Amino acid sequence: MHLIIKHKNSIMKKITCLTLTLLIIAAVGHTQLYFTTTGFAGFYSKTSLEDIKAENNQVYAVVDVTKKSLAFSMLLNGFVFTKELMQEHFNENYVESDKYPKATFTGAYTDDVDLTKNQEVTVHVTGTITMHGASKAFATTATLHLSNGVLTGTAMFQLVPSDFNISIPGLVKDKIAQKIDVHITVNCKPRNK
Repeated sequence: MHLIIKHKNSIMKKITCLTLTLLIIAAVGHTQLYFTTTGFAGFYSKTSLEDIKAENNQVYAVVDVTKKSLAFSMLLNGFVFTKELMQEHFNENYVESDKYPKATFTGAYTDDVDLTKNQEVTVHVTGTITMHGASKAFATTATLHLSNGVLTGTAMFQLVPSDFNISIPGLVKDKIAQKIDVHITVNCKPRNK
């Protein structure tokens, strides 16, 4: 059984890498792309009954600074929890990661970023998050910073599980926050076309 799961995870990683590669190849014209396969996503839920923390260091991200576009993808079973039972319930009962293996975001930022300056810039990001078979329009702010050729992007926002058809059983409803805090950090290296 463990071998089957490991093989399945390997196939999903290859599919995600292929998706990311196709996004890069699909870029036409002269573009300046920054990418990573080791971005970070963490989500946190805090209630009076329980604190939940899960982190994933296998986030794929592409930022096209010429077109001001962004794309992120992550395998949901890549989230590691502080308690193993929480991780099992998350994958089997909530996000159903066997049926819906990944979460994605595609979108753009609206503000200009001068990559010739070593400065941190706040940008407005809009796009679509797809998870658990549901897609939702999304908007937030993020920061971009270029230093030594590495483009760092960070964002903090909240997501509501019910927006993605994720139902929380009544038995544990008071243990899970209605809005989940999400933190994203990516350190992207350049890839010139």
